[in-house]
Amino acid sequence: MANQVTYFEVTGKDGAALQKFYSSAFSWKIDPAPVPGYGFVHATSKVQIRGGIGTAPPHSPSGVKFYVQTEDMKATLRRIERAGGKILMPPTEIGGTTIALFADPEGHVVGLL
Repeated sequence: MANQVTYFEVTGKDGAALQKFYSSAFSWKIDPAPVPGYGFVHATSKVQIRGGIGTAPPHSPSGVKFYVQTEDMKATLRRIERAGGKILMPPTEIGGTTIALFADPEGHVVGLL
């Protein structure tokens, strides 16, 4: 189903420390990802949507993001721009998944899958 939040991400300067914090605070199991400094949180009875926690890539905004699944990323990005959003990263394939990032009118970074 399109337009559902399907992924979350927490990134910062020290991905390992963030993973340790969230694992300890919420008993989440975080598996290593192919990207160094990044780990996957899988959907379980404790976590309803999957996510990732790790080191922010260079020149990429860190913080907490959520990702919305869309069936037509280009059309969604056009609607975002018309609504006052700003495209930060055009559709880009990473590890077999296409993502894009945009900022809402107040600068919050949100992703598309």
